[in-house]
Amino acid sequence: MSGHSKWATIKRQKARVDAVRGKTFTQLSRAIIVATRNGIPDPDGNFQLRTAIEKAKAAGIPNDNIDRAIAKGAGTLDNSAQLEEIRYEGYGAGGVAIIVEALTDNRNRTAADLRSAFVKRGGNLGEMGCVGWMFDLKGVCTIVGSVDEDELLEASLVGGADVYELLDDDEQPGAEVFTTTTNLEHLNTTLCAQGFKVSDAELRWIPQTTVLVDDPEQSRQLLKLIEVLEALDDVQAVTANFDLADELL
Repeated sequence: MSGHSKWATIKRQKARVDAVRGKTFTQLSRAIIVATRNGIPDPDGNFQLRTAIEKAKAAGIPNDNIDRAIAKGAGTLDNSAQLEEIRYEGYGAGGVAIIVEALTDNRNRTAADLRSAFVKRGGNLGEMGCVGWMFDLKGVCTIVGSVDEDELLEASLVGGADVYELLDDDEQPGAEVFTTTTNLEHLNTTLCAQGFKVSDAELRWIPQTTVLVDDPEQSRQLLKLIEVLEALDDVQAVTANFDLADELL
């Protein structure tokens, strides 16, 4: 079992900055609404909803806001906006492939905002499928804290994982364990039962191959584009297929 790319490292380093301001209440609440709509309004029987609630609580969203989002998703509140999940695809500086996952009640507004962000940062928004073939959708469980690799290997095999990656980070040790999308809940349950602290269980686009970026200006453009995209309320997640050179990291 082996790792994937430095993209995970880039995301972890950005997460430390993002954690200061946190995900907006709007973004996390929308995730709860959609999770409720896709299943049942009971987190015990809806894994997607349960993980969305856990993220919301970790970000400090009050229980009343969470309950209201669940009610909107269940259709028990009037005048609740009809959100839809949309995947956008495009290119960053140097032809780097980028996937943007969004929840929106106005796809024209979202597309316009994304197109503007791409153009201003040296990229362009493409058609659906233009870069999606370069990625695989996987289930990912993130473990925090020191990890015994032998124990992780055993738990990963029992949980039906494909691969795992130890996080090479002295400040925030841990691991990421990858599996198929349909096996994510089983893997999460297995890892927790084996005593691992799973901080996140999510579906994530994993690049099949990556592009090495060693030009400082290009790297600044790419990271700024991702920052601008992630700041949009409609955007839930952004993934790209580039690695930064070690000296830039």
